[in-house]
Amino acid sequence: MVVSRAGTGTLGPVLVFDRIGGDEYEQVVFCHDRASGLRAVIAIHSTRLGPALGGTRFFPYPDEDAAVEDVLRLARGMTYKSAAAGLDLGGGKAVVIGDPATVKSEPLLRAYGRFVDSLGGRYITAEDVGTTQADMDLIRRETANVTGVSRALGGSGDPSEATAYGVVHAMKAVARHLWGETDLAGRHVAVSGVGKVGYALVRHLVEERARVTISDIDPVAMDRAAHAFGVDTAPVEKIHAVECDIYSPCALGGALNPETVPELRCAAVVGSANNQLADPSCATALGGAGVLYAPDFVVNAGGVINIAEELHGYHRERAYANIRRIFDTTAGVLSRVAAEGITTAAAADQLAESRIEHVSRVRLIRTHAGR
Repeated sequence: MVVSRAGTGTLGPVLVFDRIGGDEYEQVVFCHDRASGLRAVIAIHSTRLGPALGGTRFFPYPDEDAAVEDVLRLARGMTYKSAAAGLDLGGGKAVVIGDPATVKSEPLLRAYGRFVDSLGGRYITAEDVGTTQADMDLIRRETANVTGVSRALGGSGDPSEATAYGVVHAMKAVARHLWGETDLAGRHVAVSGVGKVGYALVRHLVEERARVTISDIDPVAMDRAAHAFGVDTAPVEKIHAVECDIYSPCALGGALNPETVPELRCAAVVGSANNQLADPSCATALGGAGVLYAPDFVVNAGGVINIAEELHGYHRERAYANIRRIFDTTAGVLSRVAAEGITTAAAADQLAESRIEHVSRVRLIRTHAGR
């Protein structure tokens, strides 16, 4: 692992090495630009399958420790997400520390773009919580190593719709596994979080004639979705306990934890949020409770599949055809669970790790052969 300190950030390498434990991160970069106020951390978990692709999260972390913990966890998740999705990409992530509503500016984003560019293509950024397509367009003025830019710049635009589209296909695979048919009509889905992805997901579910209940920490966002789609609402602290067929966490991580899992009243969990399991024991607890968990990095890969198309020249029909393969990937994970008697989380990890091991070996052979 390489730890780089760009600028004059306050985080030191001892903190990072303590946090990574036995997991092998290739590079962690601290970025600080005093003039713009930029404080950011870029984590590259793996480039064994290709350059590390992952979004930039702009969030008011309570302290720098929390930011480092989040970026490391998210970067590792991107490695597994890209591997399971069949992409020739590794995993990375970035976090910018601060409230985007008050500190985000053109100078800050362009300074950040220069730090991304300094990594020479090892890390390719994209949109995430707290950043937008317009932000990616600004970053694009400093580096070519950015995806999710506007279509006017040859990009694919906001990846939220693609993510939601993939979640629906994962739900269809779960429905076939549980109920013998892919039809979601009449199924009750409780969606926690109706931001960009959750909102698009609700629209898809209503089009599928599912019954939907929603919740969001932002009452304005919840009212907007409720009025747009005529769906039911529930309090944020109760949405996970709504009696339904599918619970869909679509906000921040940790929704499945020792407190919420015993209160679930659903047959399955299929959502777009990253890192839904607060800790690995929650996967076992879900199985013990009779709740089928569709692993988040399998389910929510639609966005990264979509923006990955930009690296080859974006073609929407091809991108969405690849996103529909999330149905097959989800079904394959569920089949592995039945055959091996393991949790769905373990099955998804095995799928990703096997591909990383075998494909990276092929890439190594090709590299040596070319010398």
